[in-house]
Parts: sequence; structure tokens; C-alpha cells
Amino acid sequence: MTAGFEMWDYIVFIAYAILILGVGLWVSRDKEGHQKNAEDYFLASKSLPWWAIGTSLIAANISAEQFIGMSGSGFALGIAIASYEWMAALTLIIVGKYFLPIFIEKGLYTIPEFVEKRFSTNLKTILAVFWLALYIFVNLASVLYLGGLAIETIMGIDMMYAIIGLALFAAAYSLYGGLSAVAWTDVIQVVFLVLGGLVTTYLALNTVSGGEGMLAGFSKVVEAAPEKFHMILEESNDNYINLPGIWVLIGGLWVANLYYWGFNQYIIQRTLAAKSLRESQKGILLAAFLKLLIPLIVVVPGIAAYVMVNDPSIMSNLGEVGMLNMPSAEQADKAYPWLLQFLPVGLKGVAFAALAAAIVSSLASMLNSTSTIFTMDIYKQYINKNASDKATVNTGRVSAFVALVIACIMAPLLGGIDQAFQFIQEYTGIVSPGILAVFLLGLFWKKTTNNGAIWGAVLSIPIALALKFIPIPGLEPWMHQMGITTLLSMAVTIIVSNIENKGADDPKGIPLTKNLFRTSPLFNVGSFVVCIILAILYALFW
Repeated sequence: MTAGFEMWDYIVFIAYAILILGVGLWVSRDKEGHQKNAEDYFLASKSLPWWAIGTSLIAANISAEQFIGMSGSGFALGIAIASYEWMAALTLIIVGKYFLPIFIEKGLYTIPEFVEKRFSTNLKTILAVFWLALYIFVNLASVLYLGGLAIETIMGIDMMYAIIGLALFAAAYSLYGGLSAVAWTDVIQVVFLVLGGLVTTYLALNTVSGGEGMLAGFSKVVEAAPEKFHMILEESNDNYINLPGIWVLIGGLWVANLYYWGFNQYIIQRTLAAKSLRESQKGILLAAFLKLLIPLIVVVPGIAAYVMVNDPSIMSNLGEVGMLNMPSAEQADKAYPWLLQFLPVGLKGVAFAALAAAIVSSLASMLNSTSTIFTMDIYKQYINKNASDKATVNTGRVSAFVALVIACIMAPLLGGIDQAFQFIQEYTGIVSPGILAVFLLGLFWKKTTNNGAIWGAVLSIPIALALKFIPIPGLEPWMHQMGITTLLSMAVTIIVSNIENKGADDPKGIPLTKNLFRTSPLFNVGSFVVCIILAILYALFW
């Protein structure tokens, strides 16, 4: 099945591909007489303005796991999945105010580099290996799998060919140009991403309302499926195990969000490439506002698809095409690709370009950050300490290519998982609690020692696995397990640090001052507005 792609759809999509590749290669070019160095390749010469940082943060974040996975979760459990997006807006504010000032002051390339400056090379290497495994086997593989699934569903292209095509597209400009190519193309990707997403949302809601428009469609969706519009799930809900009620707001989701937005290399790398701290904080604020919009384009279409497939009158109007690749409770992740086939000619190409933009921008970001960690924290540390600029950049390119090949091999093995967004969160949650515990204590508790941090990080994995596979009444939701693992990892770190230092400050502890966390009036007012909007959203959909 090919979703009825016609000439104009192909023209739109090909134009998008040429634009991205052209811009990516143009900004990647070497200036006359200048050899790319590590700062050029990995940190875009530390020249990114706030609007490029904000849009690039969203482009790196929004991928197939949101468009496909989060729409699937919207189909299966409703608006509650939007907590990931809306709470991320608040998390970004926290990161901008309390984490970024320390990271930028230390002039970091990578997050593991902070660990070396605060703790030791040994712990940096442990966490660098954690991250490389997570990026290659979970993040890159899952984005390729979900992207391949979407292309197979929409265009009928065999999944393996779709995966290889996406990989080559992302590699074509990101491997050569580094972060500069990734960040500047992300500005364009976000335009396609938001425009195409809004087009799909409009179509879905307009179809539900019988052609009466988007607002009428939204009203009908709320009326037809009121159970899908509760942010806080009851314990009796089948999906409580994934989103455990009020604990989503005060429990384990904070672990996922603080880890992802604060200590995740392929996200935070953009902020480290800013012209200044203030510029970086303005970019963070823009990303927070954009996060408030994202559920409209990735969650609402999934709920609309649920209403459509359960309304015989709508399905009869859709005809035979509506029955092809129709989503179901067991195959919720088909919801978004299924909706795309109903778009009119031309707009199909725009929506497909949006989906491709989301996939390719995230792939490019992950590849760049994987190569940054390998090159700066493994290669330059253990293989070639005196590597030239040329050798450093070339190693970055080769390591990104190797990571991509491994991810392409792994991606088809993920076939058969449902609600892939939840799968990614759950298995990232085995690694993230220990990392979060080490970073929070390393940043804000001066008594934290290197050995305390190592014990806390290493023991977090068996603790997480024990909580996952040993049944404990009341701890079945994996968000609870993440929260408990973080607290236990922090406890281990604190106990070992106190035994070792006998209550004294660690020599590498970070001195914290009021001026360090002082932010501009613009950042303060914007943060207040974000908080007010969040309060209104949760009050409306409680």
C-alpha cells in the first residue's frame, strides 16, 4: 500500500530533502585556510544564537518516538501521555536556571567531561560507556525502527530499505558537518515538523467533525471519548502501570525528565554551543514554550484516530482505504501513519516531510553526540591523547558511521513492540536513575566523593533490575521503580561519601553562589508564564 502518493507529494518531499542536504552541506563547508577543529565540529564553534538553540532542542527531541510512539500512546491511553511534554517545559526552566550556569562556566564539550572535572576519569569512562550503549542500542535503534515502520506503513517500502534510507539521509550531512550542520538544518526541520503536524491534526479533527473544522472536531473527540482526557489516571485504569496517577507529577517522571533534559549529551550539547549563558537560557525558554504545543501535534491525532476507528459512520465514509493498516488496541503505533493516508495531494508530502524531519534530525543529533562522547571521552583519553584537529574530527565521523551501522542491524530486532514510546522510557529508566543521582549530588552537595559516586552509579543497575524483575506489591509501575532506584542510589552515594570524608567537603566540590543562578528579567517572566499555562492545562484535563 502506498498511501496514494502522487506527483505533487513526491515533489514536496524531494524539495524538502534537497533543501536539508543543501543547507547541511553549505554550513559544513570548511572556510578557506581553516581546518575544522573539535570546537567547530562538536560545538558549532560556540556560535549558536538563542532561536537556533531552542528550535534545535525541539528537533533533536521530537522524533519517530513522539510522532509514532506518542500518537500510539494517545490512541491507547489518551491525553495523560502529554505529561511527558508538558512537564518537560517545567524541567527545561529548571535546567536553564540551575544546571546550565555550572556547565557553561566549566567550558564543557561533553557531559562525561563534567564527571571527570567533578569526580574522576574512571567514573567518566564508566558513564561514557553507559551512554554509548544506551544511544546505540536503545535510542538510535528505536528511532530507526519507528521511522522504518512509518515509511513501510505509508509508502509500502520494505522496512530494511526504509531504515537504510533514513540512516544514509541523516549521515549525508551530519557526519561531514558536525553539530553546526545538525543545528542549522534543525531550524528548517522544526518548520516542517510543526506545519506538517498541525496539518495532520487539522485533518483528523476535521474528519471527526464531518467537515465542520478543527474546534468542532476537538469537541466531538472529547464528547466521544471522555475517558481519554484525564491527565491523572485512576488505579483501576489498565494503563496505570505506565502512568501511575498523581505519582507522574511528583514521582518517577521527574527522574526521566531531569536526566533527559539536564544530563543527556544529544540534548544539552546544543546549549553548550551557545554564544553565551544568557543566549543559551533564552533558547531553553523558547524550547519550553514549544513543548506546550507539541501534544497538539503528536497526542491529539492519536486520540482522534481512536474515535475514528470506533465510529462506524466515520469508517463507512473512509471506505476501503480506512481498513488498510487500521490501528487497534494491540497495534496502537499504527495510528499516525494510518492518518497520513487520508491527507489531500501535496499535503501528504508536507506531513511526510514533517515525519522525516523529526526522524532525521533526531538521528543526526544522536549520531553527533555519540561521536562526541566516543572521540572526546574514549579516543582522546585512551587511544590518542595528542590527536591533531584533523584526526579528532575524522575519528568523530568514523565513530558516528560505526554507531549507525550497529543501530541499523539492531533496529529490525525491535519489531513487535507496542507503544514504543513507553518501551524507550522504560529501558532508559534502568540507566538514568544512577546517572541522575550522581549528577544531582555532584552539582549541589559538596561532600560527594568520587568513590561514593562510583558506588552509587554502579549499584544503580542491579537495584533497577531487582526492582524490575522481583515482584514487590505497590512498585509494579516502572516510574515508581525509577524513583526508588534514584533515592537508593543517592543513599549509597551519601553513605559512602560520609564514611570516606567524615562529613568534610570534597576538594572538587562546586562552590555555589547566588550570582551563579541569577537569570534575566526576560527568563524570569517567561518562566512564570510557562508555569501559569501548565497550571491551566492540568486544571482543564485533571
